[in-house]
Amino acid sequence: MAEQYSSFTPGGTRWFLQRVTAAFLVVVLAFHFFLLHFVNHAYEVTFLGTQARMENVGYLLTMVLFLITATFHGVNGVYNALVNQGLEGTQKKAVLAVLVVASVGLVAQGTYVALTMSGMI
Repeated sequence: MAEQYSSFTPGGTRWFLQRVTAAFLVVVLAFHFFLLHFVNHAYEVTFLGTQARMENVGYLLTMVLFLITATFHGVNGVYNALVNQGLEGTQKKAVLAVLVVASVGLVAQGTYVALTMSGMI
């Protein structure tokens, strides 16, 4: 039987972060869909297609924070699922290393693209 990874043990740090990131993602997506569908949706769609949105530092920071949060939430969830399915020993360490490297690369690339689009680079 596979070990139960501590992230799903109530009270653990990763357990807490998994729930906080989920709540953050839901709130940001709900706010986005609210704006998109209920508050002058034509303006929102036009606004999403403009370069001006990236020049807003608040929008840029929110987007980068969303990227970091979504990456952590997804990688932690995948790792937990694999560990709970029986991943052990060196395989567990190798998968964790690959997930960490991939997520750091994803966040770095996403941040670079966001900064490039904003004109800060």
